[in-house]
Amino acid sequence: MNNSMISSRQVRKYLQFPALSVILAANLGITAIDAPALAQTTTVSSVKNSVTFTCNDSEAKIKAKNGARVTVGTSTIYIGYQQVSSLNKDPRIIRFDKGVKKWCRSDYETTGDDGSGYGLIWNGGSVLYGVFSSTGSQTGNDFRRFATGRWLPSYGSGGGAKVAVIARIDPGNGKVNYATFLSARKPSDGKSNSLIVKGLSWNGTTLTVQSDSWWSPRRANKSSMTCSGSSPFSYRTVFSGDLKTVNSASATGCK
Repeated sequence: MNNSMISSRQVRKYLQFPALSVILAANLGITAIDAPALAQTTTVSSVKNSVTFTCNDSEAKIKAKNGARVTVGTSTIYIGYQQVSSLNKDPRIIRFDKGVKKWCRSDYETTGDDGSGYGLIWNGGSVLYGVFSSTGSQTGNDFRRFATGRWLPSYGSGGGAKVAVIARIDPGNGKVNYATFLSARKPSDGKSNSLIVKGLSWNGTTLTVQSDSWWSPRRANKSSMTCSGSSPFSYRTVFSGDLKTVNSASATGCK
């Protein structure tokens, strides 16, 4: 087949079939690394213990920390935190394309809240979510400014318990589009209680979040579930893509 005779329409057609995409790559001289990047359709996710890095660190240094990261083609996004004082850390997220830093964000939360990033899910296109921790609301810029009108717009009452924040992020520049808090709720006093995200999945429309929740996981209407047994409880929430609603919420041993 003459390379000059392949139209853009034919390229799109061939890429729908993995075997043909490999043949096409060979004919066009596309490298083995580039071909899968063109046909990337699989959502990748990673949730791990948070690691520390700065926006000035090299990709090799950050990768060696073995924290949460997602890779699509030649692009990798890492998430973690920077220790900004002896008593405080702030979230960090950074993207590298072919080893070159594309962007790094250090402005999501800059208060005294001891926050960090520890989870990512990316579909290789425009859908990117990050998972962060929060230990309470303090004066200054935090995730509340992104969470207005979303399912849970703030940490809630109390402080000290580590809860989660789910943020929809623009993979092109790292900007947060919107976010929601995700926490347990003590039925005794209504204060926020600990919740740790353990896994993420995306079906093209909804985001499913698997967590460990302490007393007590929240129902879709945000009220406290009634549970039996001991914490933590395995908790599953299905969010609308815009994080405005929870379509369903369930927890082992709770109703």
